[in-house]
Amino acid sequence: MKKRTRRAVRSVLGVVFVVTGMIAVLSMLVQQSSPQKEQNQTPAVSTEVQNYQPILKKFAKQYGVEAHTDVLLSIMMQESGGRGDDPMQASESRCGKPGCIRNPEQSIQTGVLHFANMLQASEGDLKLAVQSYNFGSGFIAYAKQEAGGYTEAVALKFSQMMYAKTKDKVKYRCLRPEAKAENACYGDIYYVPAVMRYVPAFAE
Repeated sequence: MKKRTRRAVRSVLGVVFVVTGMIAVLSMLVQQSSPQKEQNQTPAVSTEVQNYQPILKKFAKQYGVEAHTDVLLSIMMQESGGRGDDPMQASESRCGKPGCIRNPEQSIQTGVLHFANMLQASEGDLKLAVQSYNFGSGFIAYAKQEAGGYTEAVALKFSQMMYAKTKDKVKYRCLRPEAKAENACYGDIYYVPAVMRYVPAFAE
């Protein structure tokens, strides 16, 4: 009887081990497939950015870019995550140097106006306007001449050109290892995809 009991226990344990193993394998397969799903989801903007939405909408309506409120919120998310006194990082477009804006509402007004100007100069080319928010208005004519509009390749070439012209390279910190390797430390060469990942219509 004892031998039969032992065999029965062993058989049950064997089944348990097999089932446990199958569950573990299935769990691993599910986990491996999850990142792909996450990649297809639009990351959310922060609570800090969302809190500025009413002010941003007010200025977006004032400057005729209300249809691009989601893009403007995404720009703020990329620039600061909604933190600090200059959440749109708009000081340079207002004063020509960083740090002159110390009021979030003034930052948002300046940032929205800057975007509206870039969009108008880009003749409605949204990606060109977004990259020009980061590079400045000089990128618009360059991109149109070189490629007819925005491309990642032309953004790289422009950054390389501007960085090569700069005598004081210390003021430009390379934001990405890829940019440093390409001597493209002027602005952010991947600014458009970085911003657009937060916009549902452009998220892949």
